[in-house]
Amino acid sequence: MRERTSRHAARVAAGLTLVALALDGCAPSPAPPPSSAVGTITPTSPTATAPQVLATGLAAPWSVVPLGTGALISQRDDGRVLESTPDGGLREVGVVPGVVSGGEAGLNGLAVHQDGGTRWLYAYHATPDDNRVVRVPLTGAPGALRFDPGAVQVVFDGIPRAQNHDGGRIAFGPDGMLYVGTGDAGQRGRARDRDCLGGKILRLTPEGRPAPGNPFGTAVYSLGHRNVQGLAWDSAGTLWASEFGQDTWDELNRIQPGGDYGWPDHEGRAGAPDAIDPVVQWRPADSSPSGIAIIDDVVYIASLRGERLWTLDTRATDPSPRAVYAGEFGRLRDVVAAPNGTLWVLTNNTDGRGSPRDGDDRLLRLPAQQG
Repeated sequence: MRERTSRHAARVAAGLTLVALALDGCAPSPAPPPSSAVGTITPTSPTATAPQVLATGLAAPWSVVPLGTGALISQRDDGRVLESTPDGGLREVGVVPGVVSGGEAGLNGLAVHQDGGTRWLYAYHATPDDNRVVRVPLTGAPGALRFDPGAVQVVFDGIPRAQNHDGGRIAFGPDGMLYVGTGDAGQRGRARDRDCLGGKILRLTPEGRPAPGNPFGTAVYSLGHRNVQGLAWDSAGTLWASEFGQDTWDELNRIQPGGDYGWPDHEGRAGAPDAIDPVVQWRPADSSPSGIAIIDDVVYIASLRGERLWTLDTRATDPSPRAVYAGEFGRLRDVVAAPNGTLWVLTNNTDGRGSPRDGDDRLLRLPAQQG
């Protein structure tokens, strides 16, 4: 099932059901006890929480990576990487070669990693046959960043691709390893298969080899996922991931190495002995979660169909999700922790499923909320 079309984004949260469940043994520190909570939508103050527009006129943007006081932005359909500059400018850094877009596939996640004297730009993108991760040296000063398309190296390939469920988020963890969220690419029966790369979170060295300590000795770090599009770490080093459900429940999961999250046999909280339940589940109409960020152990979740930013304080004994900016900006694709404790958020109204507004798509700066 495709990412859902935006409908009734600003509706009141009556009928919205969210369930918070803490997972035993999934984090280095003790987890809070299982609990259920009804999420709330909190009105935003136009003075205290007024957004700042950093860039406009983006076309189907997918990922934003802060870099100094500027940012790099991927555009899914045309393979372009853009630089947003502090003075409000927007310029092309380069075009990733070999990107074949279609449906949810194209140029998706970006990450930047410094290795000695080389600053590498990593990208997750689709080809005619697969999804893959590539990297290329990123050169130049802020405001003049660039890369040579002829210097692109394949880091990891063979990830299943399809029109839908392509995953695509990549991020470097606190351990210096590269984490990759993949989708089941319609091969739902293989999401729990350790030998298939679809429906997984992968953990790789920066060069693309299976990272030391991986639970199965392969690239696979966790399995049983449908479509992972958000990755972030809390202060204890615990990985959190957002995941699109099908028709019943979307999920926010606390990731355990080697953990099986149950898809396609379980969607949302099942209480099954063969799968790990999500910490939070919510109806697809109210979320459809993509990128996530964590600041001071509060998780921020960008929602596409839900057209809001969900927050969850992971330190709470009975964590209850809360929504802000409901319906204010349309579909939200990515959120990242930015300089000075703020959030940078990408809207996603030009991807064919939203209703573009004046200036869309945009990169916004928002203040971090309390969980």
